[in-house]
Amino acid sequence: MTDTAHLAQTQHAYDTVARSYAGLLPGLDAETALDVAVIDDFARRCRALNLGPVADVGCGAGRISAHLVAAGLNVTGYDLSAGMVEVARQTHPGLRFKVAPLHALPIADASLGGLLAWYSLIHTLPTDLLAAAGEFARVTAPGALLLTAFQAGAGGRVERSRGYGHEVDFTNYRHDPEHLAEVLPAAGFDVLMQLHRAAEGQERTPQHLVLASRKH
Repeated sequence: MTDTAHLAQTQHAYDTVARSYAGLLPGLDAETALDVAVIDDFARRCRALNLGPVADVGCGAGRISAHLVAAGLNVTGYDLSAGMVEVARQTHPGLRFKVAPLHALPIADASLGGLLAWYSLIHTLPTDLLAAAGEFARVTAPGALLLTAFQAGAGGRVERSRGYGHEVDFTNYRHDPEHLAEVLPAAGFDVLMQLHRAAEGQERTPQHLVLASRKH
């Protein structure tokens, strides 16, 4: 699958499932208590640093954007899927959401105080992670924070033909935490924390969370 075809597939899939996704995941109920604590710690750190607004990249229907706004942050959500952004705007009418791919964000250089990519890189090819991280580095100010999470593996590709109650094709990647730990410094980040946890509840794979800081 070409990169263009992969983007089109991902966009179509999330356009198709957007309303069902929002209904099934209205808040942070799918996250573990540990996940929520890490998100809240990210929000606290961003408030304390006060380096600029925060981007929720791959925001979906806006559930975590809303959580971050409630935590006192100035947040804009970005998503590849116009369907997801439409639902996000309807669900959270007081918040800002824009359609944009994570590898080409409509954000000025070094203007963000924080960037959240919560399970946003799972559709990015392992060979494209450096370019994605480079875009994150471009838009974040020195000292700004990046928090990302993903299903961990060895970089393998997973094909799905059904999701969120719909028959639709997804291509996911189970990224290797060691690979991302090399990619982020190469792109301009210092890794501050890595948290690897076992699958819980309906999860089928281990999960990995990374907090990083934009190098000065």
